Amino acid sequence: MRPVLAFAALLAGIAAAPMAAAQGDALRQERLAQGRRVAETWCANCHVIGPGARGPAGDAAPPFDAVARMPSTTEMSLRAFLQTPHARMPDYRLTQQELDGVVTWILALRRG
Repeated sequence: MRPVLAFAALLAGIAAAPMAAAQGDALRQERLAQGRRVAETWCANCHVIGPGARGPAGDAAPPFDAVARMPSTTEMSLRAFLQTPHARMPDYRLTQQELDGVVTWILALRRG
């Protein structure tokens, strides 16, 4: 009887995988949209935030795609950086949702 239960559990897991993947993709898309909104609102004054985005007047702040391609850029390093005040950067207090979005947005530029 146990092998049948194990097989049924395996089949249920396999059947649920596409739904979980779709939910994961929907969450990622939501985070990307949130990240772009935050970047357009707060970051675009100093950074080029992505492909086709208009840049700031100066070049004091690196473009987001350059940040994304840095070997030291990871999800953890971005979260730490964005939650730590810096002398040359405004001290934005991002919500968890905004932080998730901006981190997802910047890391997505690595592929783009």
